[in-house]
Amino acid sequence: MLVAELGQGAFFADRLARQADGRGMLLVAWHRRRPVGDVYLWWERAEEPELQIFLPGTPLLTHLEVHVDHRARGTGTALVAAAERELGRRGHRAVALAVELGNIRAGRLYQRLGYRDWPHPPIRCYSLTDGRGRREAEICRILVKALAGRP
Repeated sequence: MLVAELGQGAFFADRLARQADGRGMLLVAWHRRRPVGDVYLWWERAEEPELQIFLPGTPLLTHLEVHVDHRARGTGTALVAAAERELGRRGHRAVALAVELGNIRAGRLYQRLGYRDWPHPPIRCYSLTDGRGRREAEICRILVKALAGRP
């Protein structure tokens, strides 16, 4: 049902396999039995060397998406809040995420939710793009947030 509503079969296959192995968690927003958004919590080692150096052990909030019919209704905010609660429950002190430099709308959302730029230059991030494992590079800002009640 996820792929039928949101597309990206290779992405969901990869993330559900990682979840089954205990390497992360896929959170899905539902509206009347229909998936309308998702976000993935990546708690395995970051792929990007800069994140390994400057944010070792920090979980990543990745691939936040909301179906076009449900944008600007609080779904993205609710998914981020659920992700932060789950990470806090697991004892994490902070969370990080990457935003492609041209994605102004997403950057505004994250800043409104308390995420702040890290004190390092943008980095090259990778995303899964097809079922063959081909990856696409993007230049991204890294944003970090301390989780509620934590430094």
